[in-house]
Amino acid sequence: MSKLKITAGPYTFYGKFEEEAAPKTVAKFKTLLPYKEKLIHVRWSGEGCWIPLGDLDLGLSYENHTSHPAPGEFILYPGGISETEILLAYGGVDFSSKVGQLAGNHFITITEGRENLLALGKLTLWHGAQDIVIEWA
Repeated sequence: MSKLKITAGPYTFYGKFEEEAAPKTVAKFKTLLPYKEKLIHVRWSGEGCWIPLGDLDLGLSYENHTSHPAPGEFILYPGGISETEILLAYGGVDFSSKVGQLAGNHFITITEGRENLLALGKLTLWHGAQDIVIEWA
């Protein structure tokens, strides 16, 4: 198992890739490491934070996709009827956009630091965008 370090706002989490369930998504995302972006609060999906990626085409389709990621799960929507995006659930999520319900590829799971997910979500909701870095641990 390859361990990831995820720094989001003032919090540090550790996680793992879901290599067996989402091999193509994981392989593509590995090429982007270290990944640095801004994390903002979702608009329609509930208790989650997301990284909007616009019309970025990663050449991916659905694998291991879900509309209801559990807290600590990252999903990647490969684009199509809505923009490409990454979402991190910190509570209950019904993954949606202005065009309706979506499904994203579950490709990373946080395994350590989950007790800080709610605090990260609330910080992002009330204080705005937070830096996020995903890198090898």
